[in-house]
Amino acid sequence: MIKQIRIEDVASFGSPAVSMSSLSQFNYIYGANGTGKTTISRIIASEDDFPSCRVLWAENRRLETLVYNRDFVERNFSQSDQLKGIFTLGEQSKETLEKIDAAKKDLDEIAKKIDGLRRSQGGEDGSGGKLGELRELETRFEERCWSIKQKYDEKFQCAFQGVRAKKKDFMKRLLLQSEENSAALLSLSELEVKAASVFSEDSESEPIHPVPDFSLLLSLENSPVLKKKVVGKSDVDIAHMIKKLENSDWVKRGREYFEKNDGTCPFCQQDTDKKFADELEKYFDETFIADTEAIEKLCSDYENAADEIQSIVGDILSHPSKYVKTENVSVAYEALKSCLQLNLKHLENKRSESSRVVDLKPLGEIAANVLSEIESANSESRKHNDLIANRVKEQKTLTSQVWKYLVHEASSLISAFVSDCDGIKKAIAKIDGLIAQKNKESRVKQGELEELEKSITSIQPTIDGINSLLRSFGFSSFSLTKSEEGNLYRICRGDGTDAKETLSEGERTFITFLYFYYLLKGSDSESGMTNDRVVVFDDPVSSLDSDILFVVSSLIKGVLDEVRDGSGTIKQVFILTHNVYFHKEVTFNKDRTAGRKRNDETFWMVRRPAQVSTVQSFDQNPIQTSYELLWVEVRTPDRNNLSIQNTLRRILENYFKILGGIPLDQILTYFKGKEKQVCNSLLSWVNDGSHFAGDDLYISIDEQQVEKFLDIFKRIFEVTNHIEHYRMMMREPVEPVDGEQAVTEAS
Repeated sequence: MIKQIRIEDVASFGSPAVSMSSLSQFNYIYGANGTGKTTISRIIASEDDFPSCRVLWAENRRLETLVYNRDFVERNFSQSDQLKGIFTLGEQSKETLEKIDAAKKDLDEIAKKIDGLRRSQGGEDGSGGKLGELRELETRFEERCWSIKQKYDEKFQCAFQGVRAKKKDFMKRLLLQSEENSAALLSLSELEVKAASVFSEDSESEPIHPVPDFSLLLSLENSPVLKKKVVGKSDVDIAHMIKKLENSDWVKRGREYFEKNDGTCPFCQQDTDKKFADELEKYFDETFIADTEAIEKLCSDYENAADEIQSIVGDILSHPSKYVKTENVSVAYEALKSCLQLNLKHLENKRSESSRVVDLKPLGEIAANVLSEIESANSESRKHNDLIANRVKEQKTLTSQVWKYLVHEASSLISAFVSDCDGIKKAIAKIDGLIAQKNKESRVKQGELEELEKSITSIQPTIDGINSLLRSFGFSSFSLTKSEEGNLYRICRGDGTDAKETLSEGERTFITFLYFYYLLKGSDSESGMTNDRVVVFDDPVSSLDSDILFVVSSLIKGVLDEVRDGSGTIKQVFILTHNVYFHKEVTFNKDRTAGRKRNDETFWMVRRPAQVSTVQSFDQNPIQTSYELLWVEVRTPDRNNLSIQNTLRRILENYFKILGGIPLDQILTYFKGKEKQVCNSLLSWVNDGSHFAGDDLYISIDEQQVEKFLDIFKRIFEVTNHIEHYRMMMREPVEPVDGEQAVTEAS
């Protein structure tokens, strides 16, 4: 059976979770439409589809669930023109039926033994038995281990890193150390002395910075091409003029424009002959080109090397180790950048005027200063890191020695725990083995039962039974027939035509229920009709006439009687409804004492105040009459303010107008002055509330306004001398009054 249903964050249910606990054989759930009843039935039908919810089964044994709700109707009556056949056991083989009965009893006996083993292993709810003993043993051991941790935490907290926050983690570490720790056993005083030095110092290592390479820059400073005047060939006729004018670089630049200008002089704009072009070509020969390329390469190499060195030194200043003298490095860095910028300018001049002689500013002294600062910082960092590496090793050794000491101190405690724990775990393992064996026996027996069921099952008895009920209650225009396509049903008219699409809402609801009712007695496959089951009826009387509602109620009460007698396969029933008459019919039990619920039943009410569903349990049937139900809404603290208008109107009309024959307008005569105005407002308010459909999402009723009118509602009963009825319905204590006081109140 289901022992508990936990509902959270699904449909109209929110968070925190709503829990239906201590469920019994018969569970009656009342609630208006839209409060969340179908959500409960869906969770029972397929709990795996609702990961935020949980269904707790007794003995952790899940039974087959059969749920009648609108999903069942949609699945069986809307998606196909035909219905699955319902197989029931025939009566043609008494011997086979006796074998089936014996096999079912054997299965039940095996299930009882499995339940007993599970109770022995985990108790009734999984928190007892051997598993409970194991948890209690672990909890006690955790606490004792934790007391040891607290005793030494101040002195050796560095040794407890990672397990200082959780008792279970500390316990697991201590057990692991008892098995693996091979460190030397020191005295407490020795450990304290070592901890004072090893655990007290900084253990962060420092970065080793990359050292920039200045060799390329230094070598480029003395490149011969910088001192060389790179000019054209001297034995060409035009060379004499270029040399005399000392304008080789100017001619070289003009040559580029000459070539782009198709042989026209870029200066005088006169046409030149071929000889002039040839002279220019000869003047700037291969030697000139090679020297020019050498200058270009030198400039490029110098620029790249300068960028790389500046990047390295800049990164060091951005993320220095604690040993970097940032002020010294910054000064050296600024001198370096200044020198490099100057040299890069000289090189750019050489690049544009190759005949110019360039001298680069020497970088050696600046480079030496930069390298000296970086190498000095790295040297200190290496020393520091060597110390840290050694300290980490010492800390690791000391940590092992501390745990060794704890294991030694707790040796008797650990030995006793391990011994007791092993004993309980062996018992649990033995029970696991017995459960596995019984499960295997159950599967074998279940296979035998299924084969026996298949040998004598038929869908015809269901057809005969449903058609008989249809005829007996006046449904003669359609019936159930066997389909030509195998073990399926069709709903047909008298002439054989399909009737499914032309059924009225009442006809459709009734035959749907009858189909489900016979499914309880059989199965939609050739086996499984003897499986233990949990059955849910979710509003099975919607759209039914009163006489058919009575029939459905009677059939369900018959199911309940079978469950009480233990004569069927149904072990637990849930009934959810919004119909007061149906609820009273199915919950009626002449053996119920003083209205209190029986041990085999629970009563619940689903409500939806503030658009969030809640579930409340009751010690007695909360639904006595529809009039009582109205008062339940008034006296509930978390009432729905939107519907309270209509509730107050119905109470006043039922009590004063219908039962007392007092028109509501006449009530105004009991009031005077301001109270009369308020009462008139109340009567107008409740009348308004009964004639419109509000929406909690868009209409907000003022809480103070509701309280004000609830007070006037009570005053109506006071001034009309019906306050005792009010107190009775609000479940307020009624104090006895003497005769004189009664006369005074009456006057």
